[in-house]
Amino acid sequence: MTLLTDTGIVFGRALRATLRSRTNVVFAMLQPLLFLALFGPLLTELDLGTGGTSWQALVPGVLVQLTLLGGSFVGLGLLMDRNLGVYDRLRVTPVSPLALLLGRTLRDVVQLLTQAVALVLLGLALGLRAPFAGVLIGLFLVGVLAAALSALSYGLATRTRTAPEFAAVANTAAIPLMLLSGLLLPMTLAPAWLDGASRVVPIRYTVDAVREAFLGHYANGTLAAGAAVTVALAGLCLFAGARAFRRQPA
Repeated sequence: MTLLTDTGIVFGRALRATLRSRTNVVFAMLQPLLFLALFGPLLTELDLGTGGTSWQALVPGVLVQLTLLGGSFVGLGLLMDRNLGVYDRLRVTPVSPLALLLGRTLRDVVQLLTQAVALVLLGLALGLRAPFAGVLIGLFLVGVLAAALSALSYGLATRTRTAPEFAAVANTAAIPLMLLSGLLLPMTLAPAWLDGASRVVPIRYTVDAVREAFLGHYANGTLAAGAAVTVALAGLCLFAGARAFRRQPA
């Protein structure tokens, strides 16, 4: 079988497992929607310094927050499969180890984009106004970031033995990334030292780029830099994840 065929098989299996878990699907979509509905109105009268409305700053941030928190913890599913012996049985089949990673990652991207579309629709109902092309660009960047974080999460899952150990590492990494990326409030509001510290966080550039896309600013350096950093991060994370999968004993 080819890598493409193997990836499709793994993707189909992972997607069916996700769709069977109705509770997981519902609550995974409900949490960001509630966050946007309950937190967004608090910012409507504030100037966030982004050049647009508060919704054009908040919705992109929540999209990336959804990606960060969701993508960082998908490795728990792989860890459960390892503990149940499912992963080991797949490893001894002719399916490529790389396909085991890519199929799962593709499932995560599809799930995330579905949630992201629902979130954008709610944002539009609450007052968000953004060009259609900008929304598409933003969703593309979010999808690329989801692939990066999912691959990295799966790589981490191959290096940890228990769920508490995995959660400790993922939480320790996710919290500072979330705070320094300017997800909820733009880093333009931060003091100079904190703004400078945030510039070493790649996700900050993704957030800024998605906000620029939602503003309809396509020809500036912020969007180009954010896209370049996001794609480069995805490449590095996929490489690291693939290496971790290949080094696992059959």
